[in-house]
Amino acid sequence: MHFSERRHVMRIVFTGGGTAGHVMVNLALIPHLLRDGHDVFYIGSEKGIERRLVEATFPQVPYTAIASGKLRRYWTLENVREPGRVIKGLFDAHRSLRRFKPDLVFSKGGYVAVPVIWAARLLGIPAIIHESDFTPGLANRLSAPFASDIIVTFAETKTAFPEHKVHYFGAIVRPEIFQGRREKGFEICRFHPRKPVLLIVGGSLGARRINSALRQALNDFLAHFQLIHLTGEGNLAPELERPGYCQLAFAREEMPDLLAAADLVISRAGANTIFELLYMQKPMLLVPLSLAQSRGDQLKNAASFERQGFAHVLSDEALAGEDGGRRLLDATLKLYEARHTVLESQQPYGEQKAVEALSSVLQLITARAHKRK
Repeated sequence: MHFSERRHVMRIVFTGGGTAGHVMVNLALIPHLLRDGHDVFYIGSEKGIERRLVEATFPQVPYTAIASGKLRRYWTLENVREPGRVIKGLFDAHRSLRRFKPDLVFSKGGYVAVPVIWAARLLGIPAIIHESDFTPGLANRLSAPFASDIIVTFAETKTAFPEHKVHYFGAIVRPEIFQGRREKGFEICRFHPRKPVLLIVGGSLGARRINSALRQALNDFLAHFQLIHLTGEGNLAPELERPGYCQLAFAREEMPDLLAAADLVISRAGANTIFELLYMQKPMLLVPLSLAQSRGDQLKNAASFERQGFAHVLSDEALAGEDGGRRLLDATLKLYEARHTVLESQQPYGEQKAVEALSSVLQLITARAHKRK
């Protein structure tokens, strides 16, 4: 493989994966670096969602797969095998970084990123890690001692890391989300403009409990809203198709138009998603993953947004049972009634804030990479 010898060109390795949330910030940054003529590489896992997203979005970016171990907080027989996978991942990452000779490694987190950050430290390559959630994930906590800089999305998260390393710029979101057209979103779903639109987002893997509760009360929801339902792969229900109910397993190119069409949103509380909704100024009902399903990061993300008036929150447990659909509808109608108050709280945020955050991160990347040179 030929690498450019132009002295002004930066070589940047991105890493991160496991979920879409551990990839989207990278996908927002990469096009700016490519546009400016820099060399970009990606290190991820063999079968993770990051590989599909990177190769589909940037086929010109070389993708290298390394061994990846999962760092579980509970006992399982698989834990016996994980140290070997992590060690192999470290050797894989070390070999790849020596081949790429990058000026900087940028990590969005996830277990695959840990050996890449460790290998960067062994090779004297500066590394920046990005933490989107209110509370740092295990992978970023393991990486932090070996990083030169740590970027946080919530101001409150600054205290979780050494003061001399941490930067608070706000959220990094994809610029294309601001380019959607409401009319195009209506056209995709065959909607009419006289009835409000509710967008239901479950994340890259979908949200079965939200899906189930919505469908329990589908006719009641349709009495008030037109529905765009992103179900997650394998969760479509063709038998429920009817006017005003638009089901999609996943949206990529269409997402900006669907967001533009939405008057309010029901969503999980992953940081990337909720900040996109904030910058788009969408009133949102957040249904965070419970402690039984996660490490609790979404609960704290949602609580922060609720305190600031950006969102309403409904617990995942409230959607269980025969009355789950009714409780979801009641919470949605309450949000719709309060939408103007929520929009007032969101008003200071918008596209300009997103541009400023993106610019700050790119400036830090450039400064650290040039310092390496």
